[in-house]
Amino acid sequence: MEHNEAVLLNPAPADGAQGGAPLLHRTGVCCHGGAKMAVLAYSLGKREINQHFTIKNAKLISLVLVSLLIVFHTASRYYGGGDSCEWLLSKGRYLGENVWQPYGCMMHKYKSNEANNCLTPKRVVFVGDSRIRQLFYSFIKIIDPEQREVGNKHEDISFLHKSSSVNVEFLWYPEANNSMKERLISWTHEGSLKPDVVILGAATWSIKLRSGSSETLQQYKVNLTAIAVHLEKLADHGEVYWVLQDPVNEEVLSEDRKMITNQQLEQYNEAAADVLNRNGRSRIRLLAAARQAALETIAQSDDGLHLPESTRNVGAMILMNSMCNNKLRPIDGSCCQTVPPPTLVQKLSAFFFLASAVLFVVLHVLGNNHQRRHVPPDVESLEEKKPATAGAAPGPKELFKALGRMGIIMGYFYLCDRADVFMKEQKFYTHSTFFIPLVYIIVLGVFYYENSKETKFLNREQTDEWKGWMQLIILIYHVSGASAFLPVYMHVRVLVAAYLFQTGYGHFSFFWLKGDFGLYRVCQVLFRLNFLVLVLCAILQKKANGSGFWHLGILAKLLGLLTVICIFAFSQGFFEHIFAVWPISTFFELNGSVHEWWFRWKLDRFVVIHGMLFAFLYLVLQKRMVLFEGKGDALFSPTISNVLLFLSVVSFITYSIWASSCKTKTECNEMHPYISVVQILAFILIRNIPGYARSVYSSFFAWFGKISLELFICQYHIWLAADTKGILVLIPGNPSLNILVSTFIFVCVAHEISLITNDLAQVIIPKDNVALLKRLGAVGVFTLGVLLLSRGSHKTPGA
Repeated sequence: MEHNEAVLLNPAPADGAQGGAPLLHRTGVCCHGGAKMAVLAYSLGKREINQHFTIKNAKLISLVLVSLLIVFHTASRYYGGGDSCEWLLSKGRYLGENVWQPYGCMMHKYKSNEANNCLTPKRVVFVGDSRIRQLFYSFIKIIDPEQREVGNKHEDISFLHKSSSVNVEFLWYPEANNSMKERLISWTHEGSLKPDVVILGAATWSIKLRSGSSETLQQYKVNLTAIAVHLEKLADHGEVYWVLQDPVNEEVLSEDRKMITNQQLEQYNEAAADVLNRNGRSRIRLLAAARQAALETIAQSDDGLHLPESTRNVGAMILMNSMCNNKLRPIDGSCCQTVPPPTLVQKLSAFFFLASAVLFVVLHVLGNNHQRRHVPPDVESLEEKKPATAGAAPGPKELFKALGRMGIIMGYFYLCDRADVFMKEQKFYTHSTFFIPLVYIIVLGVFYYENSKETKFLNREQTDEWKGWMQLIILIYHVSGASAFLPVYMHVRVLVAAYLFQTGYGHFSFFWLKGDFGLYRVCQVLFRLNFLVLVLCAILQKKANGSGFWHLGILAKLLGLLTVICIFAFSQGFFEHIFAVWPISTFFELNGSVHEWWFRWKLDRFVVIHGMLFAFLYLVLQKRMVLFEGKGDALFSPTISNVLLFLSVVSFITYSIWASSCKTKTECNEMHPYISVVQILAFILIRNIPGYARSVYSSFFAWFGKISLELFICQYHIWLAADTKGILVLIPGNPSLNILVSTFIFVCVAHEISLITNDLAQVIIPKDNVALLKRLGAVGVFTLGVLLLSRGSHKTPGA
């Protein structure tokens, strides 16, 4: 920056100097000055942004936002009705073709085995006209997808699933009259076989048979008032749903149905809502969301009266979610799920963090102002940066302050991931939701490009940049639901593999160069990698010599590691048997199975070894002075550099073409462990062979790279929902603003957790090996106690 200013402020030639230079020369000088002015404006713009928008100010803003949002959502639930079942049944919107999104919660798409598991041995009865019969068929097709619409139209229909005792019936009662009332009364008699779920609805036949007269509407209200008494009695023993009337397409109705108008249907719906929910405390649930969905699709109706099958399926799936979500508790079915009470471990964790905050306040009041901010280790490498002046080790006040800050953040995690304070919605992928944000971050990344401090191969700034842009792409991939698009899915799988490649490369290089195999270093790395994960579970010196024997020893160890990996990969049963043993299973099971861990491990089982081998090759070549790592120098000789660069570009493009032409995820995943390294190495060589490419980096991407671990973990709990299947909703009704606000808070929280982790690592992990071993023993005993306590609470009936 100072250099640019000095150039621009050079004095112009004196007036007496020769000024008869050719016009072309003057124009070139003018253009050159304009370029310098652009560089100056660019630099000043970056400086101005960085000066006024600091991370400290951003965190204060995010804290205020979170506080206001908690108050807003709590008040909305208290005064405006916070029952997610009511949201599910009353309103929603289409995200895309046939994808229905209830307001404020996630709707699970039930499969046949889940539906049978939920409804066994229930009796479900549909009562009404032909439109209720359609809903009946859509409902039983969830239970048995092979079911077809058979039988006479104006008769009762019974369905009994062969392999279970699920009994679903349709009873033909096209009008809300005495006949329907008598049927309901028969179920209320003592000793009678009462249905567990009743779904009713009728109106169009009354309008049709009496030409939509006003007297008919009044009689409809009288009949419903009489029926409502018996529906309330049935609600004592089960669930009762009244289906509001769907709209019609008046233009294509047959002549004998022309009197059925949307205005008439609206009046009948208002009458039903008024009668059945008069005091606001009725246990009769009104199904209005299916009508809202039909408003957008009724134009596709063949006869103007009966809905398209896709719309009927929405209504059936809404009913299934209302009946089953609280029983089966699917992770992506937040509608109608009650929040379980806090577990004992969660209560103890809350007490621990609260006590830490209180102790910090006590120490602060007592005047223990030992506030020397120690210099934390580098976020990723954990190599200490020496302060200018030596100071004492961090005291207890800093420890309790860090734990208090962590406690506040964990409270926010709990509200987002385990409580029902905030809403959640499912994702829907479109190309624009992935590629438009991708363009935005590329532009921002280029805006913040600047010169590197060093030009070594895969230097620190470059690897931070690499992790940063990969993490941002993964975040966009998750929030947009881009896994539905196979080419994007395969390229993101390479990014995940590249993270593991970097892990193998980075740790191998450190141990090779530093020769530090000490317990302190290992514990620092493990603490950095696992502290946040463990907290979330509770809440939600020898130098290496350069001889040939040493090199052979390294290769032998890598070969041994490869052998172990191949043994595990050969047998899924053996793998699951090893990792299903308690207490190891506690860390690897998902819903009682380690299958997900097997799937993830198998996808990237070789890539860490690839990273270690690549680090070994690089360090050997560097020692033999084969590489040219000076500023502006190509990495190899011109001929070798050009050949490798050409092969890298071809390999990169070839992989992308293969990923785009791959037919299924299963087929792609089978090949991924063997070929993902091709694109990783191609990128590394393209990024590092040209000297000018090694000389610059994006500080924007590098900033995110320094907190990539926290971003990756936190996204599942305070940005996304339901294990990436949904999105956390902080701003209802405005998806774009919601993403902006939730992302801003999410990034601030991730950065703060990174600082807290580093602060705690300095206090908790002593450099003295004896003291460190004692603490490790204490942590081991404590962890075992927590696992036993957690295991016992899970076995407690009703826990």
